[in-house]
Order: sequence, then C-alpha cells, then structure tokens
Amino acid sequence: MSHNRHRADLVPTHGTHYNGAMARVVVVEDEADLREVLEYNLSQAGHRVQLASSGQEGLKLVRESRPELVLLDLMLPDVPGTDVCRSIRKDASLHNTRIIMVTAKGEEIDRVVGFELGADDYVTKPFSVRELLLRVQAVMRRSVSSEVSVLEMGGLRVDRAAHRVTVGGEEVQLTSLEFKLLVTMLERRDRVQTRGVLLNDVWGLDSEIASRTVDTHMKRLREKLGAAGQYIDTVRGVGYRMSETNSERETT
Repeated sequence: MSHNRHRADLVPTHGTHYNGAMARVVVVEDEADLREVLEYNLSQAGHRVQLASSGQEGLKLVRESRPELVLLDLMLPDVPGTDVCRSIRKDASLHNTRIIMVTAKGEEIDRVVGFELGADDYVTKPFSVRELLLRVQAVMRRSVSSEVSVLEMGGLRVDRAAHRVTVGGEEVQLTSLEFKLLVTMLERRDRVQTRGVLLNDVWGLDSEIASRTVDTHMKRLREKLGAAGQYIDTVRGVGYRMSETNSERETT
C-alpha cells in the first residue's frame, strides 16, 4: 500500500468533532505520514494521542500509559500486530483497553483472526478519517456501556459491584469463575466468542489447551441460570454467543 494512496484517502478533516467520550489513544503505526494524519484528526476530535512506530515500542507505551484505545497496524517492522494484540489481551491490567486493528490486509480470514485475538473492530486501509472516527466512537460507546455496574438481559440481572446474579428476581449462586464467564459473555453480547478467546480472557490459559474446560463450565452455567440459560447459544465448531434473540439453541 503506497504512502500516496494513504494521503489521498486520509486527509485532515477540519471541523470534525467527536461527541462521545474522549479517550487516551495509542497509535501503533510504522508509516510516518499516516501517524501524522491520525494524530492530527484524533487530537482535533478531542482525544489524547500517543504514537509508536513499532510493535515493541507500542506495547511498552500501552503498558505504561494504559490507554482506553489502541489503533494497531498489523504489518509492523519488528513484530506482527497480531502478537501485540495477543500480548495486550493476556495482560489482565489492560482488560478494559479497546483495540481497533488498522491494516491493508482485508481478507475475511484476516478479519476472523483479528476478532478471535480480541480486536474490538477492524478497519481496512485505505479508509476515510470520518469513517475511522465513527468506528472509534462506536467502540468507545460500547466500552462505556460495558463499565456500568448492572448488566441485564431479559429476566437476567447481574450486579457487578455486589457480585450478585438474579433470574426472574431469584438469586443464583455462582462461583467467581462462573461469574466472570457470565459477565464476559454479557459484555460481548451478540458476538461469537471462541473457546480459545474465553480460555484466554476468563481463565488466563493458553488457547492451545483442551477447550473441554470451557464446555464444562458453560454447561454448568446454563444449568444454574435456569430459564436464562437459553440466552447462551452454542455456535457449532466455533464457540458461544450470548443473545436475547437466540432462536435455535443446542446444549453442550
């Protein structure tokens, strides 16, 4: 992808303002001209921006500054952006950091891999600044909504501050791990979560470990939730999705 093409599509948009929550943003991008354009437009939108030109530099900056959002190029000079994403997702202290992958790799398999690694969004170059700012806005709004103390879906209610779960007003007793699994699924409602991602994010285990652990805990969680267990859908050969609109469900 040439620099000229980037500059043709990514031009400063004077007067573009972001109406959502402002964020600390780390941009990990090796192309200097693209970093400059992203820094300018994100700053104009009210975000506080820090820049890195390599994967190792970016990861160090993310760990030090703990940003709300990382714009991550996948084709970096030292390490692949996928490795940077994986490292961020394995760091429990960066659990609330959102990641938007920004890359010239736009094939479906690249997107699938990106989302499986834990990316919150995936933007293909070349793109317009306006589109990128809208993507940032959408991701940050999801981030803000995920931080609320109470999560609800139909008759299911989870109070994170009180560590309390009720279904139809009746309290359900969950272990700490089951509670974390349920919260993770609710935070990512309507999005398929692979067994590998759940093993990594909930258990902190390597995704190469046998995934039967996830299936066993998910089955137990469904049983404890009773009627609300129907919200957890098994996506055959992939993982699980939690949605109020699941119509065809199967049990593990």
